[in-house]
Amino acid sequence: MYESSKTEAKWQKKWEEEKVYEADLKKAKDPYYSMVMFPYPSGDKLHVGHWYNFAPADSFARYMRMQGKDVFTPMGFDAFGLPAENYAIKTGVHPDDSITSNVETMITQLKRIGCMYDWAKMVNTSKPEYYRWTQWLFLKMFENNLAYRKDAPVNWCNSCQTVLANEQCQDGTCERCGTEVEKKPMTQWYWKITDYAQKLLDNHEKLDWPEKTIAMQKNWIGRSEGVNINFPLEDGSETLVAYTTRPDTIYSVTFIVMAPEHPLVEKLTKGKDIEQSVKKVVQKIQKQTDIERTSEGGKDKLGAFLGVHAINPVNGEKIPVYVANFALMYGTGIVMADAHDQRDFEFAAKYDIPLKFVISEDGKETDPANAKEAYTDDGILFNSGEFSGMRNREALPKIADWMEKKKMGKRQINYKLRDWSISRQRYWGAPIPIVYDLEGNPHPIPEEHLPWELPRDVEFKPTGTAPLAQSKELKERTEKIFGKGWTPEVDTMDTFVCSSFYQFRYLAEGSDNEFVPKDIDKKWMPVDMYIGGPEHACMHLIYARFVTMALKEWGYASNDEPFQRLVHQGLITNNGAKMSKSKGNVVSPDAFVEQYGSDVFRMYLMFMGPFEGGGDWSDTGIKGIDRFVQRVWRLFGEEAKEAKDSKEAKEVQAKLHQTIRKVTADIEALQFNTAIAALMELLNLLEKQEGISKETAKIFTTLLSPMAPHLAQELWESVGEDGFIINSAWPIYDEALCKEETVTVAIQVNGKVRGEISVAADAAQEEVIALAKQEPNVAKYLEGAAIKKEIYVPGKLVSLVV
Repeated sequence: MYESSKTEAKWQKKWEEEKVYEADLKKAKDPYYSMVMFPYPSGDKLHVGHWYNFAPADSFARYMRMQGKDVFTPMGFDAFGLPAENYAIKTGVHPDDSITSNVETMITQLKRIGCMYDWAKMVNTSKPEYYRWTQWLFLKMFENNLAYRKDAPVNWCNSCQTVLANEQCQDGTCERCGTEVEKKPMTQWYWKITDYAQKLLDNHEKLDWPEKTIAMQKNWIGRSEGVNINFPLEDGSETLVAYTTRPDTIYSVTFIVMAPEHPLVEKLTKGKDIEQSVKKVVQKIQKQTDIERTSEGGKDKLGAFLGVHAINPVNGEKIPVYVANFALMYGTGIVMADAHDQRDFEFAAKYDIPLKFVISEDGKETDPANAKEAYTDDGILFNSGEFSGMRNREALPKIADWMEKKKMGKRQINYKLRDWSISRQRYWGAPIPIVYDLEGNPHPIPEEHLPWELPRDVEFKPTGTAPLAQSKELKERTEKIFGKGWTPEVDTMDTFVCSSFYQFRYLAEGSDNEFVPKDIDKKWMPVDMYIGGPEHACMHLIYARFVTMALKEWGYASNDEPFQRLVHQGLITNNGAKMSKSKGNVVSPDAFVEQYGSDVFRMYLMFMGPFEGGGDWSDTGIKGIDRFVQRVWRLFGEEAKEAKDSKEAKEVQAKLHQTIRKVTADIEALQFNTAIAALMELLNLLEKQEGISKETAKIFTTLLSPMAPHLAQELWESVGEDGFIINSAWPIYDEALCKEETVTVAIQVNGKVRGEISVAADAAQEEVIALAKQEPNVAKYLEGAAIKKEIYVPGKLVSLVV
């Protein structure tokens, strides 16, 4: 019987002692960089999600190494962030102490999987030797005018007591705790990711990424082409510039709406009777989430008349100007409003603003008095000057050209993407390397003082102001270096900054002198295969791309994209439901690994379904994989009988080469479930043989090794091979040998299978049909019957209709 725990411990020890998985980054001739998204070192043990991400990714990396690649598979820990800080608030244990302990535990657990991680190059984002480079990156952003500080309404989570980037509250709630996010005015540090909006879109063309992920990024970046239209105020004091992608509706515009954050709202109402009432409405709006503000539904529309009118430049009509909750600071923050947008229509209905249509299906004039909703379809223009009678989509670019010519507006490309807010009012993060002089001006901390370390003399309890502000040591350190009265920045950086560049730091091998050696970066980047969850599409995966583009421009990176190929693993469910602690349906791998071993657990997860599709957990299913492992061990290990190569059946050779072809193609496509199924089929045939040649045993073991590395290594030794199987070459199939000499053909009579025959693979149709009719059971159903039709599907089926 195969003893998994004993075997796995034996080989894990040998792999570590002989540094089998340590990559020589300098000497590599054919580099292949394989990465998984590194885990957060929480206090919990590895869960099924970790295993499902890491183990199949490791199987693919093993396959690539056996294909002759110099594979580098590092591992690290995304260790800054709220969980450790919240744990400290609850228990009083310093985050550095709990994280250090958790990392040690997780390393032990990860080694138990048997992955080929190069632990010598591990990174931990919460250690000073790592976050000195997080701070270095900030300084480079500052130096290159990509970091700036401004007062702005920010996304505020009351539960976490910190600011969130737009990407961290896409549905209006905190992505960590689910609390509804508020808008709050604060001074924050931002990185100018918007400078790279178009490049982020253009570069999608050269990436081997899932289409859905690219679509999500495109939608988040939100490129639009439109026109900035000038609406002068009636008194001539200001010109309101409204951005629109629909200049074809300009003749329909009957009012203007402005975002409450727009500085003109305050300016236009200052000293007027309506100033206080407008302020109250603005304050109400600021308590709403962006989702609430932009949702359709008249009752949710909120606004106020600003006491001024603008002039529609195309027809000279006087139109009122409002502040409105559904107007956001996108484009110019000013929106022209008409009867061809549902939110405009609902706002107008609520505030009794007259409307007019200029598009209908047939171009006939429509009376707005009878309309119950906006007309949002395409159609034919009417009451639109010289453009009347044209289809609106055809007229749209012509109206834009005409307005530019008449100097009424100017074409404009806009993006929904906002600059990245990186300030966080929490303790457990990388301190922002900025100090302030006596006048409050920011100054970058010189590199010689990096890492600018986190002080330990702080209370962790969140109060809405940054915990670092309480540190006496930090204040004294700042004054000692920079002078009396100088103060430190007390916010820390968003943890997504830490993970935006870790792929480079793996390659730096812990260097304190270089961000990444240029020759190593040129040889290894971009990452060849990156595997992780799809939930990071509009956060980590956009931030890492932006940072890499900036590093390339500054001369620190040779490539402007971090990850060439991206794969998202599927979801493992339990009885169809997503696993979660609150539901109490989380499967802990530990008990199963103890009982069945790491290889069985790995293979079972891979056998449940396609890697990118996931599957549903079943305790009974794992027993089938365990039986497969025991059968493999009996056949090739404890009860192995060798056949002479020349006497091995030709059908075995054919099946062996077919299996090489199938397993190779399936692993390439990350279809591990069908690769394992192919090995099961081959095993069924081999078990029927009197003996198995050493060559066949070696090939089977090699094909199995990416999916069951410990078992395969033990078998490799038992068939008399030296060294490690990971260093052997992947088998190559012979197309000629894939062809079977005989095939089994099923025989149907009137659609029901009545028998089967073995025939030569190249047998003629007439011969096969004649043999089919002679098959004893089939002959019974043909007796006394007239055959109306004979069909032969070569190598598979004879169908007789009587």
